[in-house]
Amino acid sequence: MDVLYRSTRGAKEEVTASQAILQGLAHDGGLFVPTEVPQLSCDLRTLAGMNYRELAYEVMRLFLTDFTEEELKGCIAGAYDEKFDTEEIAPLVKVGGAWHLELFHGATIAFKDMALSILPHLMTTAAKKNQIKNEIVILTATSGDTGKAALAGFADVPGTRIIVFYPKDGVSPIQEKQMVTQKGDNTLVVGIHGNFDDAQNGVKVIFGDEELEKELDAAGFQFSSANSINIGRLVPQVVYYVYAYVQLLARGEIADGEEINVVVPTGNFGNILAAYYAKLMGLPIAKLVCASNENKVLYDFFRTGEYDKNRPFILTSSPSMDILISSNLERLIYRIAGADAGKDTELMAERSKSGK
Repeated sequence: MDVLYRSTRGAKEEVTASQAILQGLAHDGGLFVPTEVPQLSCDLRTLAGMNYRELAYEVMRLFLTDFTEEELKGCIAGAYDEKFDTEEIAPLVKVGGAWHLELFHGATIAFKDMALSILPHLMTTAAKKNQIKNEIVILTATSGDTGKAALAGFADVPGTRIIVFYPKDGVSPIQEKQMVTQKGDNTLVVGIHGNFDDAQNGVKVIFGDEELEKELDAAGFQFSSANSINIGRLVPQVVYYVYAYVQLLARGEIADGEEINVVVPTGNFGNILAAYYAKLMGLPIAKLVCASNENKVLYDFFRTGEYDKNRPFILTSSPSMDILISSNLERLIYRIAGADAGKDTELMAERSKSGK
């Protein structure tokens, strides 16, 4: 089955996975979603015998159907290599009564390394597939983790440049040092006055500027994104949950088909949305628990049904969760609105205007 992608805000045009990865954000301001969520093609017992790279291929090939086997396996091999400090890539460890999937074994010790290690490979492969001659300029907003992981991933990757925008007083001192000391002739870092939401909104405004897009194209450049608004970030995250489940199965901790609950600390709603996609693919997940910090706009949304960002922005010790505008929630809104792009557009316009 060929999986195509369309915008949550209604453009009828359907694009391939590689085209969606290159664009990052749809031209109408929406996020790309698969026209259909594919089903797992192997039984769970078979998947349980695979290592992380093998499993990543089995999951990702179902979403990235215009990538050849050689292309996708090349991207995976280039991403999940010796830059990770363990052969397992993402060890599953039991602490107390819960199992934890350790996603911090990459180059920057942030969980974002998992998806941002493969995105540059997916993007450069997508550029070749689509005969893109322009240099790709990656614009990324960060609350800390994404910035360094994206900079490390794209540093000196031919045909790309990356600009990371971060809130000057909204990241930890170590994250700021990690970003501003990044090596690479194609990397730029910009501290802004404001919070993560301001940085993210600014990037979206730039993406929506058609005159700027034409000016850049004439100069040989085009924008894309490394944030989780890019489907190339989201698809690799689906792998986490399939891998965690089949690891439990392989160890005899659960029976085949037994449901598990998944708890995900979340800010921009990308990681838990990937878990939801895994559930839609047929992975036996019972509950998805959306964990928040003091910036609990998502907790309040699921409790009350109202999304309201009109509240104080609180700086905490978990800056990746210090977000009041969770971009990936739009993909869930679109789906639970019955894939009604008109309704989604109406709700997003309402949120932009009133904040709720």
